[in-house]
Amino acid sequence: MKQIMHKLMMTVLFLVSSVFHLSAQKLTNTEKALKQDYNLVPRPSRDTQYYEMESKLQKHALDGTIQGTDIYRLFLRCVPSPDPSGKDEYTCLKFTLQINNSPAVAIPSLKYWKYQFSLRATNDDNEQMFGVDRGKFEKLADENGKNLPVENTYHIYNAFIDFHTMSVFAERTTKDSGVQDLKNIGDKIVHAASFSQPKVNLGKQVSEGSYFKNGKITLEFKGLGLINGKSCAILEYDSGESSFYMLTKPMANMEVNTKGSSHYWGDIYKDLTAGWIQKAIMHELVVSETTVPGMNKVNSVIERSITIKNIARLNFKE
Repeated sequence: MKQIMHKLMMTVLFLVSSVFHLSAQKLTNTEKALKQDYNLVPRPSRDTQYYEMESKLQKHALDGTIQGTDIYRLFLRCVPSPDPSGKDEYTCLKFTLQINNSPAVAIPSLKYWKYQFSLRATNDDNEQMFGVDRGKFEKLADENGKNLPVENTYHIYNAFIDFHTMSVFAERTTKDSGVQDLKNIGDKIVHAASFSQPKVNLGKQVSEGSYFKNGKITLEFKGLGLINGKSCAILEYDSGESSFYMLTKPMANMEVNTKGSSHYWGDIYKDLTAGWIQKAIMHELVVSETTVPGMNKVNSVIERSITIKNIARLNFKE
């Protein structure tokens, strides 16, 4: 009996020792993963990518009451250039707009629209920001033939800009600080896009002189995550105190100007191997004041939430 008890005790001690050894081994591996250097700008794979983006816009009264919710949905296909230094081709497979509780309607003129993406966000009037042609959005109608107000056309255009803004933070910058400077979890930088002031004029409806000015943008390597079965770096961005000014002309002899502040922030999940964004989230709070000739000033509070997902081709519904 004593021999049996002794063997049993030795077995228990061996199992306990093995568990502690495995736990210590896992802890060591975890510590290595947390402390090691990472390359956050691997050469992107040349595989076709599909994305689904939902942008939800809520209007709040000054007492906090939600006055309305609009939902913009964008479906994009990206065919990378065979030449890594070339421009990737993006195709808008579908764009829908849902105003409040009304049924979602498609925008026919955007279906299968193609453009060549350029990472450079430019202020040059002869070039288009990110390669997105502003003229395409000057006059839009839904699938029922109804012309869309300038407010909606601007947010449709802005959906493309918001989508590609994620690449500004997730891709290498040509100069100054960028994601390439983040090597270890916990690293944080002031991004090169800080205090940039891109123009936001949109044809005759949103006039020259309109702009959005970024604040002090920070970018942090926050951690690691698993999205779509891929190991990803989690990048947190924060725009700081941003501001904007918009001059619109709803009618030939009428000018309406809006000025306000914006704060947007969120996370980007970037594939550590293939280099493509697998998921991105953005939250934005916009406070503005609009001056309309002959009327009292109108104050507005808007909350936006955006989710971008890299999706499998087989799950994509055109």
